Amino acid sequence: MEIEELLNYRIELLEESKDEDGFVLQSNLLSQVLPLMLESKLVDSEDYNEAYYIYEKEKLKINGYAVNESGERLQLFIVDENSIHEGINSEKLLISIRNDYENQFKRVQRFISKGFKRQLNDNIQDSSPAKVLLEKISSKEGFEQFDVIEIFLVSLTVTVSFKGNKPEPRSMFFDDEKLKLSYRDNTCQLSKEILVITKLIDLNYLYRVIASQGNREPLTIIFPKTFGYCLEAIKAADENNFESYLCVLPAQILYDLYRQYSSRLLEKNIRSFLQFKGINREIKRTIKDEPEKFIAYNNGLTITAVKAKISEKKRITLIESLTDFQIVNGGQTTATIYFAKKEGLDISKVKVMAKINIAKYSSDQELDQLISNISRYSNAQSRVSAVDLRSRNPQLLKLKNLSENVITPTGHKWFFERAKGEFNTKVRIKGGNGNWIKKEYPPERRFSKEQLAKYYTAWGNKPYLVKKGGEKVFRLFIEEISPEDNDNNSVVIDRNFYEQTISKIILFRNMEKIYGQGANSMGQIRSATVPYAISVIYSFTDGKRNGIFFDLSKIWMKEGIDEELSIYLVDLLKLVNDLIKKYSLSEDYGEYSKRKELWDMIIKSPEIKEFMETKNSKKIFEKYCINE
Repeated sequence: MEIEELLNYRIELLEESKDEDGFVLQSNLLSQVLPLMLESKLVDSEDYNEAYYIYEKEKLKINGYAVNESGERLQLFIVDENSIHEGINSEKLLISIRNDYENQFKRVQRFISKGFKRQLNDNIQDSSPAKVLLEKISSKEGFEQFDVIEIFLVSLTVTVSFKGNKPEPRSMFFDDEKLKLSYRDNTCQLSKEILVITKLIDLNYLYRVIASQGNREPLTIIFPKTFGYCLEAIKAADENNFESYLCVLPAQILYDLYRQYSSRLLEKNIRSFLQFKGINREIKRTIKDEPEKFIAYNNGLTITAVKAKISEKKRITLIESLTDFQIVNGGQTTATIYFAKKEGLDISKVKVMAKINIAKYSSDQELDQLISNISRYSNAQSRVSAVDLRSRNPQLLKLKNLSENVITPTGHKWFFERAKGEFNTKVRIKGGNGNWIKKEYPPERRFSKEQLAKYYTAWGNKPYLVKKGGEKVFRLFIEEISPEDNDNNSVVIDRNFYEQTISKIILFRNMEKIYGQGANSMGQIRSATVPYAISVIYSFTDGKRNGIFFDLSKIWMKEGIDEELSIYLVDLLKLVNDLIKKYSLSEDYGEYSKRKELWDMIIKSPEIKEFMETKNSKKIFEKYCINE
C-alpha cells in the first residue's frame, strides 16, 4: 500500500462526494464510506441519521448517528472537514501524531457528554437535525438504552510513521474509555458507566477494505489482556484440518465480549438474535430461576478461530488468545445473556459450555464451508436457511454476466460491483489513472450488491427493511431470488429481469435527487421517504394482484423519468415525508421508520387513499400501467 495510491483514492472519494454544483458534501462522503464500514462489519447498516451540528466556540461537532440492530450501541460519525479540502498540500495529509486525531474525537465526546447532561437542549433549535439525537440521549429511555458509544472519525488523511527513510502507512488505534453518567428527575436518580470506543476511518482503513474486496479484519481476543486470565480447556481432538477444545465460560465473559464487539462476534453466524421469543425466553427464565442449571439445560456455544496461542501450566491447558474469533452457534445464548444482565438479572452463577474449533491450514473458502456445516448440523433450535449470502451466489453471477453484456438503448452498460473493490481493481489493471473506464462507468451507472438489494426490495411492501439496510435487506433479497427449495417459483435471472432491475435503480436514484439533500431538501428523512414512496406506487399497481402492472420498461427505454412523472413524484414524496412524521410514535423518525407498524399505518391511511384517487394519480397510472 503506497502513499501515492492512497492519495489517488482520496481524489476518487472526493469526486464521488460532490453535489451537482461541484462542492464536496460531508453527507455524501459519509454515504461513500458507510458501505465500506458495513462490508468490514463495523456497522450493521449503511444507513445513518443526519445530525449535523458544529459549534466552534466550544469545539463541538457531529455529522450523524446510528443505533445498532440490537439497540444497545449508539454509533456517532464525525467527518474531519480539514481533510476534505481539495487544494490542501499533500504533506499536510500525512498524519503521524495521535493527538491530531484525538482532538477530533474530543469534539464528539464533548458534544455527547453535554448532551447526556442536558446542557445543549436549550441552545439548539428544534429544526436542527441534531435536536432529535439530543432529545434521545437526555431522556430516561436513552439513558437506560445505551451501554456503548462508538465514535467513528472519517478522515481523508494517511496515517504514517516517519521512522524509516520515507513515511510508511500504518494503523493507529485508540484506548477505550469509560464515561460515568447520572440521570435525575422527579421520580428517580440513576447512574451508570458507558463504554466509549473510538475508531479511526482513514484512507489506510478504507483502501484496505477495497483491496481485500470487503473481507473484514479478523477479530483477535487476547484473554489475559481483556479479562485478566486465560481460558482453561481440555483438548478434545487434533485432526489434519482442525483441533478442538472444550471449556466452561462464566457468563460474565460472554457479557463483556458482546458489550465490546456486539454483532461482530456473530458475523459468520447465519442466524440473528430473535429477542426474548421462543428459545430465548427459556434462556432468560433459566438465568432468573435456575442459574446453576444453565450449563445442563443449554446446548452451549460453538466457537471458531484460525489461530490460537496455547500454553500448559501444571498440566492444565490454557488458551491465551484466539484469532478470527467467531461464535457460529450460540449467538442467541450470548445476546440473551447480555440483555438479561442489562435488565437487572444476576448472571454470576451462570456458566456456559463451549466447544472451540481451530481451523488449520484453511483457505477462506474452506473456512466458510466448515463454518457453514457447523452452523447447519449443530443448530436445531430454529430453522436455518442455507442460502448463499456471499458474492459468489449463482444468481449474482448471472446478474454480473448480464451487466457485462446488456447494452442500454443509448449504447451504454452498467457496472455491477458483485464483490467490493471490483471496480477499483479494474481501473488498476487497465493502468494509468483509468479515466476512460470511469467515463464508461460513471457513478450513476454503477451499483453494488448491497445497493441492488435495497433498490430491488423497495419495489415491494417492506420499505421498513430497506430503511434498515445491511444484512436484513440483503438476506431478504437473496432469499427471494434464490429460494432454498429451488421450486418453480424461483426467479429467472434473464435479460427482462435485468432491465426491470436497472429501471428500479433509475427510479430510486431519481427520487433521491428529487427529494434533495442539505438546505434544499424536503426534509431530513430521505432514506426513509424514498423507499416508502416507491412501495406506495408498488402497492397500488403490482402489489394489488389485479393484473395491472407498472410499466418499468418505459423507464428503461428513456434511461430516466419524464417531467410529468417527476412532478408527480414531488407531490408523492412530500406527502409520504409528512405522513412519516404524522404517524411516527417517536420524534426520531429515521429510527421509527424501520418499524413495520409505521408502514402499515401509512399505507392504510386516508391520506394515501385520497391521494391515489386524485385525477393526477389516475392520469399517471393510466400512462404508466399495463395489463397483464
